[in-house]
Parts: sequence; C-alpha cells; structure tokens
Amino acid sequence: MHEMILCKLHLTNSRLPFLLAVLMAMSLASTTFGALVLNILAIQIKYDDYKVRLNLLAFLCIIAWRCLEIATRVTVLVVFCSALKTLVAVVALANLTALFLLPWVYFWRSGSSLPENVEKNFSRLGTVTVLGTVTLLYSAINMFCWSAVQLNLSERDLIDQSQNWGRLSLHYTFRLLENSVLIFLWYFYKEDGFEYFCSPLLVVQLLVGYCAAVSFMLLFYQYFHPCRSLFSHNVSDFLLCVCFRRGKPSHRRIEGKETYV
Repeated sequence: MHEMILCKLHLTNSRLPFLLAVLMAMSLASTTFGALVLNILAIQIKYDDYKVRLNLLAFLCIIAWRCLEIATRVTVLVVFCSALKTLVAVVALANLTALFLLPWVYFWRSGSSLPENVEKNFSRLGTVTVLGTVTLLYSAINMFCWSAVQLNLSERDLIDQSQNWGRLSLHYTFRLLENSVLIFLWYFYKEDGFEYFCSPLLVVQLLVGYCAAVSFMLLFYQYFHPCRSLFSHNVSDFLLCVCFRRGKPSHRRIEGKETYV
C-alpha cells in the first residue's frame, strides 16, 4: 500500500514540471497575442486615414519581438525574486511609481487642461480618478513591455498619435540596464538551489534574449511597418543621428497630424 502511494506521488511529481511548463507556455502565448493585437490597434489608431495591412513577415517579427521581450523580463524578475525577495517589492513599486508619474509630468509640462470628454457626468475629481486608473493600468503594462499605445493626458482621446522615438529608445535603454543590474545581483546573491544550473549561461541568455527583442523591434520599424513610407526618417537614420550627432530627427505633418520620426 505504501509502495503504491509512493509510486503515485513520484508520478505526480514527475508530471508537475511538465504541467507547469505547459501553463507557462500558454500564459506567454496569450500575453504575446494580446501584445500583438495592441500593436495592430495602435497602428490603426495612429494612421486611421490609411488602410493598414500587415504581411506575414510583419506578424512574425512582432511575435518574436513581444515574446522575447515579455519572456526575458518576467524571467529576470522571477530569478531576482528568488534571491532577493525583500527587494523585489521595492523594484516593482519604483517602476510603477515612475511609470505612473511620467504621463502626468508630460501633461504638467504641456500646460494643458484636463480633457472634458472622459465622461460628461463626471466631476473634476471623477475625471482625475478615471485618468489615474488608466495611468495605473498603463504603468503596469509598461513594467513588463513597451505599451503599443502611449498616453497623452492633454489629448481628447488620451492617446499620443505621434511616433516618439526618443521615448521609445529611453524606455528600452533603461529597461536593458535595469535587467542587467537585476540579473547580476541575482548572480552574486543566488541561493544554493541554482547550483545545478549554469548561472553564467543563464545571465548571457537573458541579456541576449532582451537584445534580440530590441533587434526585432528595430527590424519591424525599419522594414515591416505598414506605414514606414510615411516616415521622413527611418530607424537607421535615427540611430545615426543619436550616435554621431548629425542632426535631430525631423517630423512631417500628415493631414493635420504630426508624426515624429
């Protein structure tokens, strides 16, 4: 009887990693699909006067970009939490606070007033509460991946319709530095349970994975963006401008909208 119970427990324990892997793969697939849908909706919102079509290569590029970005970011946070459980709350709160305040700082610097069409029956306090809730959701998304839709609290639709390369590059630069710091802290303070893993290889894989996500993102905007012909400067021009200081990226007006490139 005891042998049968031990056998069942052994079978259950052997199946548990497989089931966890399946659940993690399903979660990653659903999250990547949601990010893909948001990317497509963001392009349609920004270029609503044009017919937007994505080919197969564009879909594959977005999927690779989002899958690598989300998977590496979540893995970095998980392994960091396994070594420094008390600091992970500080990291999460710092990210949420900074990302929550960023749209409000841009709004305060613009000198604009609060939009009045959030809800006609809302008072000023109710409008601020709704905008705060939206900003909190926005900050939670940006903590794991770059949000396809950027907030602009001074706009009527609350959506920034300009392609802000500066904010995009700042986000990925800071996130890469943060991931590097977190994964190196884990490497030096990791517990003994990781002695069977090749820790240096894991560090390299996570950093290379995130760099690969950024590369797929740049590849998409350079070659597969459906409205890339509307850009007065492409990604390579912007990188040359940043690296060699040959000038600032210009912008062009498209039927009443300014698209920064």
